[in-house]
Amino acid sequence: MIVYNDTVILDDAIEQEWLEWMKTVHIPAIMATGCFSSYRILNIIDSPNDGVTYCVQYNADTQESFNNFFTHHLFHFQNLHQERFAERFVLFNTLMKTVE
Repeated sequence: MIVYNDTVILDDAIEQEWLEWMKTVHIPAIMATGCFSSYRILNIIDSPNDGVTYCVQYNADTQESFNNFFTHHLFHFQNLHQERFAERFVLFNTLMKTVE
C-alpha cells in the first residue's frame, strides 16, 4: 500500500474552519478521484511547531493509483487549498510504502 501524507501546520485561528472544509469539501473531492481507497485525519499532539498540526493520510492500493493522482489531480487540489487558506498554513507531503 502507498500512503500519501500531507502534514499541515495551521494558524490556531483557522483550525475549525480548515477541519470542517477538509471533512466536507476537500477530502470528499480527493476521494472521488478514485485514486485512494481510504484516508484518515490525525492531530499531532506533541508538535514542536507554533499553531496546530494535522496529518491527512490517503491510502492508494498501488503505485499506479498514486501516480494517476499525482499526474491528473494533485496540483489542482494544492491550488484550491492555497486559495482558501493562503498565508495561514505550512504544508509538506511525504510518500510512503507500507512494509508490513
